Amino acid sequence: MKIRIEVDGSILEEEVVIRCSSLNDEVQQIQRLLSDLAAGQQTMVFYKGDMEYYLSLEEILFFETEEKATFAHSAKGTYQVKYRLYELEEFLPGHFMRVSKSTVLNTQKIYSIQRNLAASSIVSFQNTHKQVYVSRHYYRPLKNKLEEKRNRL
Repeated sequence: MKIRIEVDGSILEEEVVIRCSSLNDEVQQIQRLLSDLAAGQQTMVFYKGDMEYYLSLEEILFFETEEKATFAHSAKGTYQVKYRLYELEEFLPGHFMRVSKSTVLNTQKIYSIQRNLAASSIVSFQNTHKQVYVSRHYYRPLKNKLEEKRNRL
């Protein structure tokens, strides 16, 4: 594999282009790593009352819908967002995933999972009392994603 960097002072925004003969596992892994790295720098606008907050996506534990509103939860607070969950899924980095009809969580922030075979499992996050439920339908994909993350380390 060759790696080439071209410096062009006229470029306004950095762009990474991957040229490959096929979309194999190695190329997909590079794409995921680059997406995750870029996500650490991504910010979004969050709302609480009349205030706008510009937080890094890395601070977000999970997004959830409640009635017709969507909220983002961090360890420090809860904020409203102007997106629906399906819209968030389209542009959030790969370590965010849907775990129920009403929740998308940041898999990098998971501290523990209390498994329940008969009902929803419970995900806990470190340094906060906040928890989310993982429906039985999404439990296996979540475990697979965590296993994949562990294998990359």
